[in-house]
This record gives sequence, structure tokens and C-alpha cells, in this order.
Amino acid sequence: MKKINLLLFIASALLVTSCATTTNNSLSGVERSQFLMLPASEVVAMSGQAYNETLQKNKSDKTLNTDAAMLKRVTAISNRLIAQVGVFRADAAKWAWEVNVEKNDDLNAYCMPGGKIMVFSGLVEKINATDDELAAVIGHEIAHALREHGRERMSQAYVQQYGLQALGALAGDSMIGGLATQGAQLGTQLFFSLPNGREQEREADRIGLELAARAGYNPNAAVTLWQKMSAQNTGAPPEFLSTHPDSQNRIKDLQALAPKVMPLYEAAKKG
Repeated sequence: MKKINLLLFIASALLVTSCATTTNNSLSGVERSQFLMLPASEVVAMSGQAYNETLQKNKSDKTLNTDAAMLKRVTAISNRLIAQVGVFRADAAKWAWEVNVEKNDDLNAYCMPGGKIMVFSGLVEKINATDDELAAVIGHEIAHALREHGRERMSQAYVQQYGLQALGALAGDSMIGGLATQGAQLGTQLFFSLPNGREQEREADRIGLELAARAGYNPNAAVTLWQKMSAQNTGAPPEFLSTHPDSQNRIKDLQALAPKVMPLYEAAKKG
């Protein structure tokens, strides 16, 4: 009984100390408290390793940055967005950001924890995306990284898998490193296999829209983007949309938020 009580106490304490919001409140109105048990440094290190392995495979397959003009375009858009991340969290401006393009027909893009961006060529080519629409996608993915959604869902999955035994291990400082290492070893699989939750997707939509507006990209393009993406649904939805909120609900939410961030866009355009 004493052991059970100790574990429950540890669990309660961990829930309190592991809950925080990762980004500053802004016009997007995102300030939900998040469960972040795994150390950020471990998650970023794991993600960086996974990203580098992807780059090596792409190089081997000759699918990495094969279109110089597309890479230049995607990088320019990404850099304008990255220049605004300090609004949401100051430390993100110092992340080791990296941008690459994979020759891949899928409609997809992602930003790993720590700022490692990958855009698939199909996302650019299949929907004939404008710069504003690409900014909406990349901004959405950057928002996932800023909010540490990957770390959040990995933390949740780790506790679900290992339960109170994992929490009990935290009672000894010597076990913390081992726990973090085990969590990091699961990271690659969890990051790519566990979908973001609906609330995480809404947060990424909202922050991404504001981020794009601050960078001088028209927030209304997010609506046309999702309309184009949805039009590609000729059976199974594109991978990018498979775990996302219903397109019509998403469009309504974006249309409601766009007027709020439009002054940011207009100010950015004036320079």
C-alpha cells in the first residue's frame, strides 16, 4: 500500500511539474497547458539524428534537393517565417534551423523538433501552390515544432506504455537519464507513427496562420490551400490530411481567424 501511495504521489507531482505551455500567448490565442515529461534536449537530439538519417537516405536515392529553384523558393519562404518565431518563443530564434526538399509525389511536409524542415516536391507541384499557400503549410509545420507537439505526444505515449513503473523510476535521480534515453529510443517511431491530436492540429493552424501573416504572407491563402488539398482526395485522403480536422471545419476556423491577423499581414507588407 505504501508503494502504491508513493507511486500515486510521484505521478501527481510529475503531472504538475511536467505541465506547461511552450509558447507565448498571442493573437492566435493558444495557451493550453501541455504534458511534457521527456526532456526537450533528448527529443531534439533524437529528432536531429532521425532527420540526418533521412537526408542520407535521400542522398543515396538521389531525391534530396534535386530542383535548385524549388529549394531556393522553399528556403526563402521558410526563412521569412523563421524570422518571426521569436514572437512565440524567444529560444526558437537560436535553433539550428535547416530546410530541405525531398523529391516525393506525396502531399506532405514536416518540421522535426528543433527546427528541421522537410517539404515534399509533390506539395509544391501537385496543387500548384503559391508562395502564400506554401507559407501556410510550412508555418503550420513550424507551429508544431514551436508547440513541441512531437515531444508532447511522445511523453503521453511513453507513460501509456510504461505506466506507473516509469513514473516510479523517477523517484531516484540516477534513473532519470535512463528513462530519458529509453524515451528517446522510442522517439523516431513515435514521432512519425503517432498522429497529432485534433487540438494540436488546431493550434498549429492558428499559430501557423499568425506566423505567416507576420512574415508578410496573406492569411487568406490558408483557405485556398486546404481547398486545394481537399480536392486531391480521390479516395484515401492525402497523408498530410489523414489525421487533420474535417476540412470544412478547418476552413471555417481559418476564415474566422484571418481578419484578426490581417493587420499583421498589412503591416508586414508595408515594411
